[in-house]
Amino acid sequence: MRVTKIIKASQLEILEKVYGDTKPALIFKNPFELLIAVILSAQCTDKRVNITTARLFSKAPTADAIAAMGQEALENEIRDCGLFRNKAKNIMATCRILAEEYGGEVPEDFDVLVKLPGVGRKTANVVTSIAFGRPAIAVDTHVFRVANRLKLATGKTPLQVEEGLMKAIPENKWSSAHHWLIWHGRMVCKAKNPLCNECPLAELCPSRNKDE
Repeated sequence: MRVTKIIKASQLEILEKVYGDTKPALIFKNPFELLIAVILSAQCTDKRVNITTARLFSKAPTADAIAAMGQEALENEIRDCGLFRNKAKNIMATCRILAEEYGGEVPEDFDVLVKLPGVGRKTANVVTSIAFGRPAIAVDTHVFRVANRLKLATGKTPLQVEEGLMKAIPENKWSSAHHWLIWHGRMVCKAKNPLCNECPLAELCPSRNKDE
């Protein structure tokens, strides 16, 4: 057990050394813009989301303004993000709730956030961590894959991995580690053909040269 803890600590030290200065790839000015951007990011690249949100927020920068656009207009604005009909439906519903119940502001309460249409644990954790500066670990596909491959936290569901990471990582580094794992998944530990020979964690990785 102690050896496992030492290995995990070493993995985290390397991740911090390599990715310690990384920042969120999504561009936003406030919690509301971040919330909408994360909803749009499902099965879409951050680069594409940033293009879409720049256009959208220039026309409708608030929950009230988006709610006033109507479903069809919103669909046209976010069409290039994929799954645009379902995303527009959720964003429209969320914006109406924010406008009617929260004065257009994004609530800081996690349990309230996660109940908004289109907002799951991942999105709520991202907003909690980045927008409100509270410790949280958001498990997206990259975090899920890297955590399991490193055996930093294993699980068959994002929630299981989230809970495992919260145990394996000191709370004061939860939010930062989320970004380390994302960037490592994007740059090195890719879903297909992971770059094991270039990985700074190769010697500590139990899944080296295995595409799990």
